[in-house]
Amino acid sequence: MPSRRTTRPSSARTGGAARPASSSTSPYRPKRVRAGGTPAKPRKRRVPEPAAKTAPLVAPELTEKQRRHLRGLAHDLKPIIRLGNAGLTDAVAAETARALHDHELIKVKGAGGDREARDAAFTDLAQRTASTLVHRIGNVAVLYRPNEKLAKILIPD
Repeated sequence: MPSRRTTRPSSARTGGAARPASSSTSPYRPKRVRAGGTPAKPRKRRVPEPAAKTAPLVAPELTEKQRRHLRGLAHDLKPIIRLGNAGLTDAVAAETARALHDHELIKVKGAGGDREARDAAFTDLAQRTASTLVHRIGNVAVLYRPNEKLAKILIPD
Protein backbone atom coordinates (compact mmCIF):
# COMPACT_ATOMS: atom_id res chain seq x y z
CA MET A 1 0.00 0.00 0.00
CA PRO A 2 1.59 3.28 -1.04
CA SER A 3 1.94 5.96 1.58
CA ARG A 4 -0.06 9.14 1.10
CA ARG A 5 1.70 12.43 1.34
CA THR A 6 -0.09 15.57 2.23
CA THR A 7 1.22 18.71 0.64
CA ARG A 8 0.19 22.29 0.57
CA PRO A 9 -1.97 23.16 -2.41
CA SER A 10 -0.08 25.05 -5.06
CA SER A 11 -1.45 27.82 -7.23
CA ALA A 12 -1.63 25.44 -10.21
CA ARG A 13 -3.94 23.03 -8.39
CA THR A 14 -6.24 25.58 -6.81
CA GLY A 15 -6.35 27.81 -9.84
CA GLY A 16 -5.71 30.91 -7.75
CA ALA A 17 -2.78 32.87 -6.53
CA ALA A 18 -0.34 31.27 -4.11
CA ARG A 19 -0.97 32.00 -0.46
CA PRO A 20 1.65 33.97 1.42
CA ALA A 21 3.70 31.96 3.91
CA SER A 22 2.51 34.09 6.79
CA SER A 23 -1.20 33.38 6.32
CA SER A 24 -3.16 32.36 9.35
CA THR A 25 -4.19 29.04 7.81
CA SER A 26 -0.60 27.90 7.37
CA PRO A 27 0.54 25.30 9.92
CA TYR A 28 3.92 27.04 10.08
CA ARG A 29 4.46 30.23 11.99
CA PRO A 30 7.20 32.72 11.30
CA LYS A 31 9.82 32.98 14.00
CA ARG A 32 9.30 35.89 16.36
CA VAL A 33 12.36 38.04 16.72
CA ARG A 34 12.58 40.71 19.36
CA ALA A 35 14.29 43.93 18.54
CA GLY A 36 17.49 44.32 20.52
CA GLY A 37 17.71 40.70 21.62
CA THR A 38 16.54 39.19 24.86
CA PRO A 39 17.43 40.88 28.11
CA ALA A 40 20.01 39.13 30.24
CA LYS A 41 18.80 37.36 33.35
CA PRO A 42 19.85 39.07 36.54
CA ARG A 43 22.67 37.20 38.23
CA LYS A 44 22.39 35.98 41.75
CA ARG A 45 24.83 37.78 43.94
CA ARG A 46 26.90 35.84 46.42
CA VAL A 47 26.88 37.30 49.84
CA PRO A 48 30.15 36.50 51.59
CA GLU A 49 29.74 35.14 55.06
CA PRO A 50 31.24 37.26 57.79
CA ALA A 51 34.58 36.03 59.02
CA ALA A 52 33.41 36.18 62.64
CA LYS A 53 30.85 33.40 62.10
CA THR A 54 33.25 30.88 60.62
CA ALA A 55 35.67 29.14 62.92
CA PRO A 56 39.31 29.09 61.88
CA LEU A 57 40.18 26.02 59.87
CA VAL A 58 42.39 23.46 61.55
CA ALA A 59 44.39 20.83 59.71
CA PRO A 60 43.04 17.34 60.40
CA GLU A 61 45.29 14.88 62.21
CA LEU A 62 45.72 11.66 60.24
CA THR A 63 46.85 8.21 61.29
CA GLU A 64 49.28 6.23 59.19
CA LYS A 65 46.45 4.03 57.89
CA GLN A 66 44.53 7.12 56.75
CA ARG A 67 47.65 8.56 55.11
CA ARG A 68 48.17 5.29 53.21
CA HIS A 69 44.57 5.38 52.02
CA LEU A 70 44.91 8.99 50.81
CA ARG A 71 48.22 8.22 49.08
CA GLY A 72 46.46 5.45 47.16
CA LEU A 73 43.67 7.82 46.12
CA ALA A 74 46.17 10.49 45.07
CA HIS A 75 48.26 8.13 42.94
CA ASP A 76 46.25 8.75 39.74
CA LEU A 77 45.88 12.51 40.25
CA LYS A 78 47.71 15.10 38.17
CA PRO A 79 49.24 18.15 39.89
CA ILE A 80 46.66 20.96 40.02
CA ILE A 81 48.87 23.64 41.57
CA ARG A 82 52.38 24.48 40.39
CA LEU A 83 54.83 26.53 42.39
CA GLY A 84 56.98 28.58 40.04
CA ASN A 85 60.11 30.64 40.43
CA ALA A 86 58.24 33.23 42.52
CA GLY A 87 57.64 30.55 45.13
CA LEU A 88 54.67 30.63 47.45
CA THR A 89 52.64 33.80 46.91
CA ASP A 90 49.27 34.89 48.29
CA ALA A 91 47.64 34.13 44.94
CA VAL A 92 49.01 30.58 44.94
CA ALA A 93 47.80 30.05 48.51
CA ALA A 94 44.32 31.37 47.64
CA GLU A 95 44.10 29.15 44.55
CA THR A 96 45.25 26.15 46.59
CA ALA A 97 42.55 26.84 49.19
CA ARG A 98 39.94 27.00 46.42
CA ALA A 99 41.20 23.75 44.88
CA LEU A 100 41.12 22.04 48.29
CA HIS A 101 37.55 23.24 48.79
CA ASP A 102 36.55 21.76 45.42
CA HIS A 103 38.58 18.53 45.40
CA GLU A 104 39.66 17.86 49.02
CA LEU A 105 42.76 15.97 47.83
CA ILE A 106 45.22 17.64 45.45
CA LYS A 107 48.77 17.35 44.20
CA VAL A 108 51.11 20.33 44.20
CA LYS A 109 54.26 20.42 42.10
CA GLY A 110 57.17 22.60 43.17
CA ALA A 111 59.74 23.90 40.71
CA GLY A 112 63.47 24.35 41.13
CA GLY A 113 65.31 25.19 44.29
CA ASP A 114 66.85 22.82 46.74
CA ARG A 115 65.11 20.18 48.78
CA GLU A 116 64.90 22.20 52.00
CA ALA A 117 63.31 25.16 50.19
CA ARG A 118 60.68 22.92 48.60
CA ASP A 119 59.92 21.23 51.92
CA ALA A 120 59.55 24.61 53.59
CA ALA A 121 57.27 25.85 50.80
CA PHE A 122 55.07 22.73 51.02
CA THR A 123 54.73 22.90 54.81
CA ASP A 124 54.05 26.64 54.67
CA LEU A 125 51.39 26.06 51.99
CA ALA A 126 49.77 23.38 54.15
CA GLN A 127 49.69 25.73 57.14
CA ARG A 128 48.31 28.67 55.15
CA THR A 129 45.50 26.54 53.68
CA ALA A 130 44.75 24.64 56.93
CA SER A 131 45.40 21.34 55.18
CA THR A 132 47.45 18.26 55.97
CA LEU A 133 50.57 17.37 54.04
CA VAL A 134 49.88 13.69 53.29
CA HIS A 135 53.25 12.98 51.69
CA ARG A 136 55.95 14.39 49.48
CA ILE A 137 58.02 12.65 46.84
CA GLY A 138 60.56 14.69 44.89
CA ASN A 139 58.90 17.83 43.56
CA VAL A 140 55.34 16.66 44.23
CA ALA A 141 53.35 16.95 47.47
CA VAL A 142 49.83 15.76 48.28
CA LEU A 143 47.56 17.97 50.40
CA TYR A 144 44.27 16.97 52.03
CA ARG A 145 41.56 19.07 53.64
CA PRO A 146 38.03 17.65 54.08
CA ASN A 147 35.12 19.81 52.95
CA GLU A 148 33.22 21.09 55.99
CA LYS A 149 29.73 20.90 54.45
CA LEU A 150 29.92 17.82 52.23
CA ALA A 151 32.90 15.48 52.43
CA LYS A 152 33.53 13.66 49.14
CA ILE A 153 36.32 11.40 50.38
CA LEU A 154 35.61 8.92 53.13
CA ILE A 155 38.74 7.94 55.00
CA PRO A 156 38.95 4.89 57.27
CA ASP A 157 39.00 5.27 61.05
